[in-house]
Amino acid sequence: MNQEIKNIAVVGAGTMGNGIAHVAALFNGPVSLVDVNQSQLDCARETIIKNLDRQVKKEIIQTDDKEKTLKNLKFTTSLDDSLSSADLVIEAATEDLATKEKIFVELDKHSAQHTILATNTSSISITQLATVTQRPSQVIGMHFMNPVPVMKLVEIINGYATDSEVTKTIQILSEKLQKVPLVVNDYPGFVSNRILMPMINEAIYTLFEGVSGVREIDQIMQLGMAHPMGPLKLADFIGLDVCLSILKVLHDGCGNPKYAPCPLLVNMVAAQKLGVKSGGGFYDYKEGSKSETVSQQFA
Repeated sequence: MNQEIKNIAVVGAGTMGNGIAHVAALFNGPVSLVDVNQSQLDCARETIIKNLDRQVKKEIIQTDDKEKTLKNLKFTTSLDDSLSSADLVIEAATEDLATKEKIFVELDKHSAQHTILATNTSSISITQLATVTQRPSQVIGMHFMNPVPVMKLVEIINGYATDSEVTKTIQILSEKLQKVPLVVNDYPGFVSNRILMPMINEAIYTLFEGVSGVREIDQIMQLGMAHPMGPLKLADFIGLDVCLSILKVLHDGCGNPKYAPCPLLVNMVAAQKLGVKSGGGFYDYKEGSKSETVSQQFA
């Protein structure tokens, strides 16, 4: 019998964490958003309110929905306080294996026996994370897409030991959150990034080798292939450091040279040109992400 998910804890109040907390509180019920940094929690609360206001303005939700969502949300720095009543914990911390392993040890220690442990990782092995817990059959991947309140996909990743009933429970929950759950198996990059990252990497190589410019590459993919956003601009939105990290996982995990990160990407990350979050990558972002010009480096 599938488990009912009533209470959810989201660990990590960054861009993905606050988005996941937003939709979970809107469509499901009580949510604790946990972060060690109080200022990050304050920022997350402001972001959620702003995004709820945008949904009300667009008539996607009603004012009552916004108020209900905010009542369902609890912002806290206390992990113990949040995990004891959670049926599901979703980890949304930095995309780093060592960091996530430390978090999963703590989640396993403080959560109830029935609690499902999920990670929002975009590339790290679910099977590997499960090995640091005493409940590998209850560990699963829930890879939401950014921005979470808008994007419909949840890539559900089965680890080697994930129980089929756990998978079904997470599928049902994802549908309740107004998402489309698609199940994949735990191999490097899963499906989304195994296909997306080589395309982004090839676009960077195309720029690196002087085949064409930033805007030309992006517009060719937009106008010719019907992509809503060009691959270089998309890389800026994802974060060039995140792109590099995922390519390294693909390269190391598959052992195939086709996944080797472009030297230009490596250099840009070393120079802290990370995209939107640093104010510049392939584009410069002066007035926020909707107002960009091609970086002077590539102009």
